[in-house]
Amino acid sequence: MQSGVPVVYSPAYAIDIGLHVFPTVKFAAVRDALARVPVTDARLAYVEPAAATWDDLAKVHSPAYLAKLRVGDVTLADLAQLELPWSPAIVEGFRLMTGGTLMAARLALSARLAVHIGGGFHHAFPDHGEGFCMFNDVAVAIRVLQGEGLVARCAVVDCDVHHGNGTAATFAGDPSVLTLSLHQERNYPAVKPPSTVDVHLRDGTRDEEYLEHLRGVLPQVLDFAPDVVFYLAGADPYGDDQLGGLSLTQAGLRARDALVLNTFKDAGVSTVVTLAGGYARRVEDTIAIHVATIEQAVATFTRA
Repeated sequence: MQSGVPVVYSPAYAIDIGLHVFPTVKFAAVRDALARVPVTDARLAYVEPAAATWDDLAKVHSPAYLAKLRVGDVTLADLAQLELPWSPAIVEGFRLMTGGTLMAARLALSARLAVHIGGGFHHAFPDHGEGFCMFNDVAVAIRVLQGEGLVARCAVVDCDVHHGNGTAATFAGDPSVLTLSLHQERNYPAVKPPSTVDVHLRDGTRDEEYLEHLRGVLPQVLDFAPDVVFYLAGADPYGDDQLGGLSLTQAGLRARDALVLNTFKDAGVSTVVTLAGGYARRVEDTIAIHVATIEQAVATFTRA
């Protein structure tokens, strides 16, 4: 593989889901924006993913749920909960993005850091999808790596504005996986299964309060001594996000990224970055936040 920080991406991530608040165009836009930042782009090694196999998906998702998706035997209630339409192309797109997180995880084990321009679909449960999340890509990556004996202990640091309910439920009672969710309390989902560590933030939380909470809980992740950390670097805690109610600035989100990434870089923990949510009123803001996350990741893991 060429030198540089591995970045997993495919143009096929631009899934056609119709008119929707989830801007699937953001993935290609992030890739294009990175190409216009020569200092960062020169330190990136782009990698095309392969789709997660159905056997990979079955390590987390139930046979009945996967069978529904394969043949399109989904009900209106299923689609209402998923908040996405069904088509073979959409299923294949989410399978590809799940494979992207798995590939990024494999690369991170040797390179110490890998970035996925995609992923972070934390609302998917073993037996159903929710909230724009068809497959729980991070959970699948963890179970595949554990099954292959490549890792034993894994941690999920979820900084999306929404609680990681599917991830929390998937790993409930599993001592080999620590789940941390830092999210707006009075926001989707209504029911929040307990993560290992939950930080329920009040509406309108600003930069410094957010960072104080984050500093307070990251030591628990280090104490867990994970072999790999999956960081869900959601752009939706941003103050102008359509689906969020926190008040972070773009500078505050970059400080969040620096805090998380420096913590695990200094501890020598392999780290996988996924972009997760982002629904700013101006899609340009979401793109800028995601690009800043990748810039920060590269700056952190390429420093001496």
